[in-house]
Amino acid sequence: MRIALVASQSSSPRPRDAAGPGQRVTSLAEALGRLGHQVTLYAPSGSPALPGKATLAPGVTVEHLPAGPGGQAGDEPALDIPAFSDHLARRWRQDPPDIAHAHFWSSGLAALAGARGLNLPVVQTFHSLGTLHANGSHRPAEGSRPARGSGPARRPAPPARTSPRAAGRQRDTGHQLARIRLEVCLARNANAVLATSSEQMTKLAGLGVPRASIRVVPWGVDTGRFAPEGPVAKRNGRPRLLAVRQSADEPGLDTVIRALAEVPDAELLIAGGPSGSGPANQDLAGLARDLGVADRITFTGDVSRTHLPALLRSADLLLSGEWEDPSGTLALQAMACGTPVAASAAGVVGDAVIDRTTGFLVPSGQPSVLGRRIRHLFASPMQLEAFSIAAVDRARSRYSWDRIGRETVQAYERCLPRQFAATDEPEPEDAESSQEG
Repeated sequence: MRIALVASQSSSPRPRDAAGPGQRVTSLAEALGRLGHQVTLYAPSGSPALPGKATLAPGVTVEHLPAGPGGQAGDEPALDIPAFSDHLARRWRQDPPDIAHAHFWSSGLAALAGARGLNLPVVQTFHSLGTLHANGSHRPAEGSRPARGSGPARRPAPPARTSPRAAGRQRDTGHQLARIRLEVCLARNANAVLATSSEQMTKLAGLGVPRASIRVVPWGVDTGRFAPEGPVAKRNGRPRLLAVRQSADEPGLDTVIRALAEVPDAELLIAGGPSGSGPANQDLAGLARDLGVADRITFTGDVSRTHLPALLRSADLLLSGEWEDPSGTLALQAMACGTPVAASAAGVVGDAVIDRTTGFLVPSGQPSVLGRRIRHLFASPMQLEAFSIAAVDRARSRYSWDRIGRETVQAYERCLPRQFAATDEPEPEDAESSQEG
């Protein structure tokens, strides 16, 4: 099968240390290539230094097309959609693929426009949905933000002042509303939509997208790099909790610190973002001092993807510090390393974590419940080991990139003419998949 993957982020041959949404698309392309398909990844040329065409892996090439000045629009790179779609249309008229699979909403619009009149099926994957951002789903209430002192309430702010974060949200409102309308139009016009979680499927169906056109195909995990075997970061003898954040003000970390106060002797490593107790961490560090747990918390700073597996293997439990993680990447990587996960039941994480089997799911913003669950788990080393074994099996059997590649191909086949034989057969949940890149 000749497959065109369309992304709104530049892609190129890159070190395996790279991460992020672009790397997930590349991993999918490599998995499809290993299955014997011919894959071309079309992406905007964000820099003159990027090659016009390059080989990513056997059977996988990337073509960078002119697509505007770049920049950022919300949580995706800015894209000149008409320019990008015109280049796609020209390329596809010259060398037509069998199917186009767009990633991100902006590249989806370009793919639909580029495929017009070519009898080319278009499949869409949203890495996140504007609806999830606009209605505030799975974000903690303002009262759950870090606040000094042991009480749950925040100090009242002067009514006339607006935080920079709130002002930014107001400025983004127009963009988000426009994005939501475009996403709905895009999802209804694509031949198929691959939702990354059952929650996302429900949201799409609620927006009027026919359920028959939606299929859940989550993101995968590199079970070769993320595995129980391998180097382990240094331990100090204490039970280790680990939280990995994407930014300095990651929501939910105050809940994690409050839960630590209810788990005697355990330590908490907060990886990612700034290290130490400097200005960027002063609210969290102050909360830790007020709760008497400052000596059991370490802010490690940024951790490269190269060193992340060793850190994950060293932890007894990963605590999800992200209230909305569309990809579920960190949870899947931890599970693949044999580290159980405690998280809220949202997005891919809610699908990946089997409560009381590979970890546990807790209501968001309830540190006492989280602390109690951690305490009970650490009191039973046998159960902790069972969680670890089940987490590895779950990651390998359900979320290996090879399996995700096969499920993606099955979704493609539903959109294609009869000359492509359908192989839409369910795979057993406990089937082991081979290593993927």
